[in-house]
Amino acid sequence: MKLYLVQHAKAVSKEADPERPLTEEGIRDARKVAGFIKPLELCVDYLWHSGKKRAEQTADILADVIIINKGKTARTGLDPNDDVIAFKDKLGKSRQDIMTVGHLPFWAKLASLLVAGSESANTVAFRNAGIVCLNRLDDNTWQLEWMITPDILC
Repeated sequence: MKLYLVQHAKAVSKEADPERPLTEEGIRDARKVAGFIKPLELCVDYLWHSGKKRAEQTADILADVIIINKGKTARTGLDPNDDVIAFKDKLGKSRQDIMTVGHLPFWAKLASLLVAGSESANTVAFRNAGIVCLNRLDDNTWQLEWMITPDILC
């Protein structure tokens, strides 16, 4: 199973707009990452996002360049302070590949829990519009397979 953790692209401040849509820079960064992964022809069963405007917009940009077999939808349990153990339990022993678009600190805690066994291990330096690919092995352990961030792309 591959699990793609995407931190939403840069959003406007809550003061500027309570819905927090993406900034122009955020849109550019998400498109830059999408352009980079397009030739990879990534195929997932699901593309899930938190339902927050910034996550949905980022998911929409990525949906244009990946193959989604079963659907793109908002999911509960992906908000910044949601319980990562509950999400890990939802994954269960599924073998479906899933791309998820959400928020910090949730992604940082989840990646640390999956890879190092502790939410506080701080194993991945997430970036806005970045994608982290985790792979679950046959023995139910997780590995960081790759990571891409807009700041390393031309």
